[in-house]
Amino acid sequence: MSLFNICKEETELVLGSASPRRKELFNIISENFTVLKPDVDETVPENVELYERPGYLAKKKALHISRNLSEKSEKAVVIGCDTGVFIDGEMLGKPKDKEDAFSILKKLSGREHSVITGCCITDGKHTETFSVKSQVFFRNLSDEDIKAYIATGEPMDKAGAYGIQGKGCLLVEKIQGDYFNIVGLPVSALARELSLFLSKR
Repeated sequence: MSLFNICKEETELVLGSASPRRKELFNIISENFTVLKPDVDETVPENVELYERPGYLAKKKALHISRNLSEKSEKAVVIGCDTGVFIDGEMLGKPKDKEDAFSILKKLSGREHSVITGCCITDGKHTETFSVKSQVFFRNLSDEDIKAYIATGEPMDKAGAYGIQGKGCLLVEKIQGDYFNIVGLPVSALARELSLFLSKR
C-alpha cells in the first residue's frame, strides 16, 4: 500500500480530535476522513509513566470513539492523538489563565523541553499505539516578550502555552526531530503506522 494512497475504498477513517491543526495535517495523509471530537475525561492514573501519558490519552480517546461507532460502522478505523509538553519531570497542559500562561512560558524560557505526541489506531478489534518525541529549544524571553505573546491569545488553547506553527515560532531557537509532531501530529510516522495497520486488515 502506497503512502500516497493510504486509504482503501471500503475503509472509513475517523480522526478523533477537536484540533483544527490536526485536521489540517491529517489531510496530508488522506483527504477522505471524518472528524469526531472525543468526549473523555483526560485524567491519567498515577501509575502511568510520565512520558507514556500522551499515548495513554490517545488510546483512551480512540477507543471511546470506536466503541460509539461499533454499531454503526464495522469499517471505521479511528485515530486518536494527544500531545504533551515536558520539562523538569512535569507534563505541561493548557494554561488555566493568563497568569498560568506567563508562568509556563517563563519556565520554558532559555531552555530545552520535550514534546511527545501519542497516537492510537484502532478498528475496535485491533489497536496499535505509538509515540513520537521532539526537542524544542526556546530563546531567552523577556517578560515583555512573554506578555506580548500572551496578548495575542494564541497560548491559551495549547499545551505548553505556545503554538510553533503560529507566532510562537518567534520564541523558538531550534528544534530536533519532527516539526509536525510539535504542531500536534507526527504526519510521516502516522502515515507509515496507518499504512501498516490497514495492510493487515
